[in-house]
Amino acid sequence: MKKLLGSAAVLLASLLGGAATARAQAAAPLARYFVYFRDKAGTPYTVSQPQAYLSARALARRSRQGIAVRPRDLPVSPTYLAQVRAVSGSPQVVFTSRWLNGAVLTCDAATLARVQQLPAVRSTQLLSQVLPQSPAAAPAVVPTPPPPAPTTPRATYGKAYAQNQLIGAVAMHGAGYRGEDMQLAIFDAGFPGADQITALQNIQSQGRLASTRNFVDGGRQVYLRNGHGTACLSLIGGELPGYYVGTAPRATFHLCITEDVDSESPMEEANWLAAAEYADSAGVDVISSSLGYNTFDDPTLSHTYAQLNGRTAIASQAALGAARAGMVVVNSAGNDGLNPWHYIGVPADADSIITVGAVDSLRNHAGFSSYGPTADGRIKPTLSAMGVASAVLAPTGVAVRGNGTSYACPELAGLVAGFWQANPTLTAQQVIQALTNGASQARNPDNTLGYGIVNFVTAYNLLHPGAPLAAAGPAAAGPPLAVFPNPSHSAELLLAVPPGLRGQALRVRVLDVKGALLGEQLLPASPAATVPLRLPARPLAPGTYLCTVQPLAGGAPQTVRFVRQ
Repeated sequence: MKKLLGSAAVLLASLLGGAATARAQAAAPLARYFVYFRDKAGTPYTVSQPQAYLSARALARRSRQGIAVRPRDLPVSPTYLAQVRAVSGSPQVVFTSRWLNGAVLTCDAATLARVQQLPAVRSTQLLSQVLPQSPAAAPAVVPTPPPPAPTTPRATYGKAYAQNQLIGAVAMHGAGYRGEDMQLAIFDAGFPGADQITALQNIQSQGRLASTRNFVDGGRQVYLRNGHGTACLSLIGGELPGYYVGTAPRATFHLCITEDVDSESPMEEANWLAAAEYADSAGVDVISSSLGYNTFDDPTLSHTYAQLNGRTAIASQAALGAARAGMVVVNSAGNDGLNPWHYIGVPADADSIITVGAVDSLRNHAGFSSYGPTADGRIKPTLSAMGVASAVLAPTGVAVRGNGTSYACPELAGLVAGFWQANPTLTAQQVIQALTNGASQARNPDNTLGYGIVNFVTAYNLLHPGAPLAAAGPAAAGPPLAVFPNPSHSAELLLAVPPGLRGQALRVRVLDVKGALLGEQLLPASPAATVPLRLPARPLAPGTYLCTVQPLAGGAPQTVRFVRQ
């Protein structure tokens, strides 16, 4: 990911903690290796009792999609692990892999040679000769003062409005879909400040941080290392109306450090694999990964373009495994569009995932965004989102702008979560297909933007032609019908009246999601852009509601959803 960070041209990079610490060579001749076992003989686990290694939520996700638990899902044989640990030289088992049937070891070359002699071992692979260094301290968080109450829907999003608007997230939120009950795993280089930033506090206070895992250093501490992950988390989970709002601010999160920015090696792909298997077992719905690999510090380990077939690299096999387990994997295409490599990286080459390219706010391809196709001729990227001057939160809590497919990826991942929330009967692959069907180049895809710029409203309406959503138009055309703040626990709400309804007497009704009338008010003709929304006398319980507005003189009603906390 060093290449992703360097090519991203992040503005105010010091705020993002982008400077890597100097790398020191390991004092001892230890290295990391992947050991592949021949089979899973002697395992006590069975496909008929998957609750021993998969959570109830993971099994429910598979069941909804008709995905069976298969032998590849079984943990590695404990007998084989015991044999490895008993080898002279005391190799350390860092973690194991169900899907690739192997284990990552730390040991010296002599010990590895003895491990290779075990009958259970099929082959081994060098991952890295550099062990992780101590993580850098996180920068101090700058408290964000409470922003003024937003007076327009656009003001609600702050600097993040354009990126939300471009892909239809503003309309998605207006329809009541903000990622509630959806779970996302973010694989990245660190999340310093993410537990303290004001605009991310709702994740903590509302109990929507499901887990943390550090696959680089071990353990569960993730609020350290590099701030790239903090920025990517903010693009999905940020929520401070009037300052910053992400694409799925009400989702539940699993934060995973898989990237070591001090070095570049296949070990990071193994970390990605371990995180993907963990996400599977935890019941995650969507993986967001702004990471990519092609060249390594040891040139003999680097990938060739011919290997970008989705079946060779460890991380690509892991991404395909996650897709087969019923998750939607969203991965950045890479920032090599202007470099000699030019193409996407790993695991962006994997089949059955969403590989994300970058455009600017005017829908133009970002020159740095990597191109397809894969080595076996598949179209890449899959979809595109805004990755030029994207608004992100630095580890200090300050909203800054930066460039990179690293930022287009989480924007789109949050949209995937909201879209799946709105269409819960779809399988993961049906979600991907629906979004590509509704993208801007669906009928004429290419290897620059893929199927084009994703759009929630277009994709949603293709699935629901009888009950279409209205798109939230650009700010120049005036705000759409909206209730804000949305969501809100405040007793005072405002109704944004579209230009076409101003100057007319209006009937405004509040209904529950089943259509039962809860309250009504009549508004006299007025040119006002915003008016107070009178709620029913009985306080509304937390949940989703509808607000319909219809001219008294006649005309079609307009409806918007809003959420009470």
